[in-house]
Amino acid sequence: MPEFEDDTGVVTRTKPEKKVKRPRLYKVLMHNDDYTTRDFVVWVLQTIFHKSENDAVRVMLHVHHNGVGVAGIYTREVAETKVAKTERLARENEYPLRLTMEPTEGDDDD
Repeated sequence: MPEFEDDTGVVTRTKPEKKVKRPRLYKVLMHNDDYTTRDFVVWVLQTIFHKSENDAVRVMLHVHHNGVGVAGIYTREVAETKVAKTERLARENEYPLRLTMEPTEGDDDD
């Protein structure tokens, strides 16, 4: 590491630039069940996940037909918060809606 001396005799060292690592991203997965209404799922997708009505309906139908779908992709803390908030609202409305999280593809713990 190069050292430099200024006019006052103080020796300073330059620090190498640190590369800032992008945070790992997580998919929030919404799982189909036989009890949670389509309207509630669309409302959650619009309210918690900030989807447009068209996108919310598209995701809801995907979950309904395929059993699981991606509600959104976020950093770990944001994903955890959205899962907890959604499941709390579901319980308050007596729905068994379940969400899970998984790391996105290509994200490695270096």
